[in-house]
Formats: sequence, C-alpha cells, structure tokens
Amino acid sequence: MKEKLHQLMEMLKLKGMAKSLDSVLLKAEKEGTSTCEALYTLLLEEQRYREETSLKNRLQNAKIPRDWTVHTFPFDLQPGVNKTQIMDLCGLSFVQRADNLIFIGDPGVGKTGLAISLLRQAILSGYRGRFYNAQDLLDELYASLADRTTPKLLKTLAGYDILLIDEVGYLSLKPEQVNAFFKLMGERYGRKSTLITTNLDYCDWYDLFKKKSLVDALLDRLKHYCTTIRINGHSLRVPKKDCENDPSS
Repeated sequence: MKEKLHQLMEMLKLKGMAKSLDSVLLKAEKEGTSTCEALYTLLLEEQRYREETSLKNRLQNAKIPRDWTVHTFPFDLQPGVNKTQIMDLCGLSFVQRADNLIFIGDPGVGKTGLAISLLRQAILSGYRGRFYNAQDLLDELYASLADRTTPKLLKTLAGYDILLIDEVGYLSLKPEQVNAFFKLMGERYGRKSTLITTNLDYCDWYDLFKKKSLVDALLDRLKHYCTTIRINGHSLRVPKKDCENDPSS
C-alpha cells in the first residue's frame, strides 16, 4: 500500500507529502496516531514544501546579485542614512500602496545595498520582484524590438510587485530604449512599486533622457506616489582607516 501511495503522490505531484510519508506513517504506527492526525501532518508537510519551493523560485527569478539585508547594512558607517526610515520601509506598506522609492546619492554610499535589502524583504514576504541593472534592462528592451517580443516583455516587467532598477545614470541610450523605458514606467504607475537607484538628481534626468516632454511625464508619475531617499556621505567602498584620515570624509 505504501508503494501505491508513493506512486499516486508522485502522479499528483505531492512531493512534500511523498518525502515525509514513510516517517509520518512510522510515527503513527508507533504512537497510535489517528488517521486524521497523520493526514493533517502530511498536508502540513506538503504546504511547507510548496512554500519553500515558491520562495526558492522567487529568489532565483529575482536575480539579486548580493546577499545584502537591512541587518547587514553598516548604518553606523553611513550617518547619511536614516535607519528608522529604512526599518519602517521594511514593513512593506509602500509595496501594498504601490509607491515608488528613489535612492539618490554619489557612488558607493549604499543606495544599491538598501534597495536590494528591501527587494529581498519583499520577496521573503511573498511578493514577486526582480533586480535589473539599468543598462541591462534597457538593452533587453531594445533587443526585444528586433524579434517583436516587446509587448510580452513589458507585460512581464509590469507584473512584478516590486522592480529594482539599479544605476540609472551610467547609461548609453538609443531613442527606442528611452521610449520603451517610459512606456514601462507608465504601465507600472499606480499599480506596482518601482525602486530606482541613481547618482543623478531629478533635474539631471533631462540631460540623460534628452526628451523634455517625456521626462516631465516620467517624473510626474514616478514622484506622484514616491519616497525620495537622498544619501549624503562618504563611499562605503573606501577602507575605514582611509576615511578616518581623509579630512573630506
């Protein structure tokens, strides 16, 4: 009968139940557990397995490049970051409201680390998210124009609960890329949260994207439901002893 149960669970793709079937049945025989209790335990194991598998898949699909979390961020080394504000954001109410977060600051001050930490927290809490380097995202959008898959790609990108676009500023842009990016931001507006890290203040976006009317519309949407986090401080990539000896730090 055990073999038949394993075969049936395999056919029904009940992998969590199949993995724990032998141990649960053995325990039930030893302790005289009721059939209902044994079945309940098996179902709990299936639920646990599916939740773990779902989380693993969400983390894998998010393409997060570093294992950073809010608990590993060196707040003590970067006084330009408001720790209370960041910890409040970890409650993820901004994702529920579909608000945006824009991190502005010089290279190395911790923008990407904080944004990745919030993205990871959202995924651990059950949301679907994705990390993109800004240039890679724009190149992927441009490549999709050649094989006419842009609508499909935009639909996928627009569907993420939280989309992190890193390093807006170090970009080489074609007009088609700019148009596709603005379309993506328009489709996410008011529906999903977008996180952007950049070394450019808002006024400098006009020089990057060139089209004033489109930048006006983009900023109008991004800043409507948005928290802007400006980080002023020294680069965290500089060795600590160098920072202490540097009078400009």
